[in-house]
Amino acid sequence: MDCSAYKLYNVLGFDSRQHLEHYYSKNAKMVFGEDTLIFPVKKLTETLSLGHIKGDILIDLSKGSPIHHLYSTCAFFKHLIVLKIKDRCILELKRWVDTRTGAFDWCHAAQLHVDLEGNSEQLEDKEGKVRSAMQHVVKCDLEKENITEPIDLPPADCIISSCLLEAISKDQDDYVRNLRKFSKLLKPGGYIIIVGLIDATYYIVGEHKFYNFRYDEDFARKVLVGEGFTIDFCEVKKRSNVSDLTDYKGIVFIVAHKATQV
Repeated sequence: MDCSAYKLYNVLGFDSRQHLEHYYSKNAKMVFGEDTLIFPVKKLTETLSLGHIKGDILIDLSKGSPIHHLYSTCAFFKHLIVLKIKDRCILELKRWVDTRTGAFDWCHAAQLHVDLEGNSEQLEDKEGKVRSAMQHVVKCDLEKENITEPIDLPPADCIISSCLLEAISKDQDDYVRNLRKFSKLLKPGGYIIIVGLIDATYYIVGEHKFYNFRYDEDFARKVLVGEGFTIDFCEVKKRSNVSDLTDYKGIVFIVAHKATQV
């Protein structure tokens, strides 16, 4: 598909609040809950509960301003560093971190984590831990080889990327280049967890239609292996909703670790 027919997220950006309302809210009309909220949160909770993915630093590189997937990470990482390519997404996220009036309500995501983890932790405690751990929200530039330049971040133990690679990549080569840049932020032996839209060509935010690079599970696997990763887990969930907001066929959840340098 010709990407010039649609807008590009990394070029023009979108209304971050509308994006959250369309795909991550607790609104009864939001039909993507099973795919965008429950599935990735459940898989991430199961993955982290195994205990081998942990450390000092987790970097989140995700499209828009979602934080629903970060609640469980606080028990396994000391610091959460969130990288964003658009100022609007940073402002949206900081509004929640600073508990400002009008911040997006993520209580439904916190409750989901509490239920899945089977503990009696209060929602306020859950959200407080995420806010405390999320010490740095940093703007990055995907055009640079070091996307956080001029800041040099310490190597991360784990990177989580949700629906971003396909939103910023025009084609296969672009996807590989972007994954390679992400990989440079990882320490040897570190893990990358990718949540992606399978066979999607577009998604809508507000009145605007955005391009999505179309790929399948086999492509995602081959690219990771080609970049020196070993895949530990991969599962694809078939789409479970009806909506014209986006045309993805499934959601992929992949866990892979980077080769250890000798």
